[in-house]
Amino acid sequence: MTKERSQVMKLKMVGLGKMGFNLALNMKDHEVDVEGFDVNEEARKKAEESGIKSYETLKDLVSADQKDVIWVMLPAGKITNSVLDELSGLCKKGDIVIDGGNSDHRDSLKTAKKMEEKGIYFFDIGTSGGVYGARHGASFMCGGDPEVFKNDLQEMLESIATTNGCLYTGKTGSGHYLKMIHNAMLYGYMQTLGEGFELLEKSEFDYDLEHVADSLSKSSVIRGWLLELAANAFRKDPDLEKIKGVVGASKTTGWTIESACELGVPIPIISTSLMMRLRSKQDDSFSAKVIASLRDEVGGHKAQSK
Repeated sequence: MTKERSQVMKLKMVGLGKMGFNLALNMKDHEVDVEGFDVNEEARKKAEESGIKSYETLKDLVSADQKDVIWVMLPAGKITNSVLDELSGLCKKGDIVIDGGNSDHRDSLKTAKKMEEKGIYFFDIGTSGGVYGARHGASFMCGGDPEVFKNDLQEMLESIATTNGCLYTGKTGSGHYLKMIHNAMLYGYMQTLGEGFELLEKSEFDYDLEHVADSLSKSSVIRGWLLELAANAFRKDPDLEKIKGVVGASKTTGWTIESACELGVPIPIISTSLMMRLRSKQDDSFSAKVIASLRDEVGGHKAQSK
């Protein structure tokens, strides 16, 4: 963590799933007074048991007369857009609404325009670090009004971020656009790791892949968190025999390819990494197993079992 907060802040979390719940716990640990809402009764009950007051409806969550800071942490697309649309009708002038998910930055621009007309401040905040980061310190990429960010959000975000993990990216849309590119880069890196470990696994040499990943993660030019997670995956299942090499794909990398075409920027590695994920639904390669296990380690996206 970067630093402790100097004063208590109140925030309301919409969506108490893996990411929203763990962010709320992180905030609670850093002197943020968190309340929440989720349509799922079990999620609300779990939050209540952790000391997070929860509401059954969005209408009940939104204050009638006090300034609200509301963080939406839901799956990108129809669900998030529907909730943001409802909030635009419930919130008051001066309220702050944050979309911390993986929304299309083009949707974020539309949402911001709608909320701006009502005097509501909208922030698109890309959140990186998966479930672990949400609980123990994530990376935040924040787009929106600079003064509101500085006065109302920055201190809180820095307290729940990993070291140097809170970045103000500029005007509305920039946070989600950066997160989109971040995810696309991640696809490319995961694909590279998968291919490299498949070569090691199929070579004539009897490598201990857990030890390889662990050593490279600490001492090499390519050291980093993904290699640490690869070591964890190989520790649990050295030959990855328990999972299928089927790798899911979110929409963000597809949006990145669309943006690249619009801007005339060639991105062959990123494009191929997405195509290989689609191909993984037909094959059962070792490289795909590596990537599937990394998705599980990073974001809790459970790999398919054999």
